[in-house]
Amino acid sequence: MRLRLITAPAGEVVSSAEAKAHLRVDNIDDDALIIAYLTAARAHLDGRDGILGRALLTQTWELVLDAFPVAAISLPLPPLQSITSIKYQDSSNVEQTLDASDYVVDATSEPARVHPVNAWPSTYVTPNAVTVRFVAGYGNASAVPEPIKTAIKLKVQALYDNVPPDQMAAIDRASDALTWPYRVMSV
Repeated sequence: MRLRLITAPAGEVVSSAEAKAHLRVDNIDDDALIIAYLTAARAHLDGRDGILGRALLTQTWELVLDAFPVAAISLPLPPLQSITSIKYQDSSNVEQTLDASDYVVDATSEPARVHPVNAWPSTYVTPNAVTVRFVAGYGNASAVPEPIKTAIKLKVQALYDNVPPDQMAAIDRASDALTWPYRVMSV
């Protein structure tokens, strides 16, 4: 399973104005620095490389497989918003797009699952024979759960205040406690 980011999230989960209010900063001198910290804090949690194993803001990804699985395809990075397409190399090595009526999407489960209506089609024996393009994330920043936003603010504050390493452990524990219920443990 390989994941490729197609369209990155637009913006940040926590706005610079929200971060500045949390930091009690009312000047513009450190705006660029605060934005960089917001990006770093969000990236620590978000997407393929984030510790949550989920997408926070709307983003488009491709899941690439060598063949269809025996049963359902598990889609990482919940919550799933939609499937854009499922393409595959057929047994003659010609790219095909699977019709949406040939599969059922279980977007309620985390991770979401895609089940064939009957059976998955045969694929050519080649690496990367199946590509599932999907849109994931909570949507906009207002839909992201508040504990995740608070964890981001804590990280930004620790970076902004240049918290010493021995005190950073306490902030990391608080952040972990806030985000633990949102972690996706396996796909």
